[in-house]
Amino acid sequence: MSPPVRIALDAMGGDRGAAVVIPGAAIALERRPEIRFLIYGDEPSIRPLLAQHEALTKACELRHAEVAVRMDDKPSQALRAGRYKSSMWLAIDAVKKGEADVAVSAGNTGALMAMATFCLKTLAQVERPAIAAIWPTLRGESIVLDVGATIGADARHLVDLAVMGAALAKAIFDIERPTVGLLNIGVEEVKGLDAVKEASRILREADLPQFAYHGFVEGGDIGRGIVDVVVTEGFAGNIALKTAEGTATQIAGYLKSAMSRTLMARIGYLFAKGAFDALRRKMDPRRSNGGIFLGLQGSVIKSHGGTDALGFASAVELAYDMARHDLIDQIRSTLEKLQLEPAVDA
Repeated sequence: MSPPVRIALDAMGGDRGAAVVIPGAAIALERRPEIRFLIYGDEPSIRPLLAQHEALTKACELRHAEVAVRMDDKPSQALRAGRYKSSMWLAIDAVKKGEADVAVSAGNTGALMAMATFCLKTLAQVERPAIAAIWPTLRGESIVLDVGATIGADARHLVDLAVMGAALAKAIFDIERPTVGLLNIGVEEVKGLDAVKEASRILREADLPQFAYHGFVEGGDIGRGIVDVVVTEGFAGNIALKTAEGTATQIAGYLKSAMSRTLMARIGYLFAKGAFDALRRKMDPRRSNGGIFLGLQGSVIKSHGGTDALGFASAVELAYDMARHDLIDQIRSTLEKLQLEPAVDA
């Protein structure tokens, strides 16, 4: 029997804190009974919520935390005020100490990244961490990174992202040799920024066995699922992610309006209800909730702050999948094979 997966939860993070985290953890436990939780937060407010979930109470250890990082705290402010005593810090620190395999928080993204980087440190071969998102596509799902950890990227950082994204795709999608593409303004080799073109050259010449480099992809290729991993820098990635989320909401609004406009439209909706329900499930952001922090010496998942219990459960299950694979070791060994020269500060 395999050992349990130990997940540390920041119970105070997100728009609704423990009111979402606790029932979300209970749902995840029903689906993944091997999980054991370390839950950090305000004990008096969490105990009554835990009492409603007998199985979760037996599968967790609740540890009191004095401070809750607010959603509007600046990262530097949260790091100063919440280091060593906030629920967010303590969940991350449990990973560092080996008490947990992965930490999950729905809290302030900037604060979580600052604390995770300060506490866990980056891998020796990685200059900067990244946030990866799972993206629904016509073929299934792809991984897109970076979606907002840092802005700007040189060629080396883009190569790092490719390696990390491929390792993640292999672990989560169970693909032996994922395909990787660099997001660009065109697929022609002469197009794009110098850093993107240089990263493309490095990846093509390296021809690593861990993944297959596809070449350049355009924005429209992301949703088509042309590749398993789409690599870009954080500014473009974050805009792409939020544009996709906004477009999904816009389409849902159009459909709802169109289906209720006339009697015939409402009758047509009844006949096509199964198809619309399938579309709604496919576009449900809760199914792919969870931004994965990559490049650190420990695993951290960022749940959407406004999600509900089902969405938080998805983030916990993503954490479970990550913990079941040697993701960090895969990233480290692949980067070592590249043998890139250390970056020189300008």
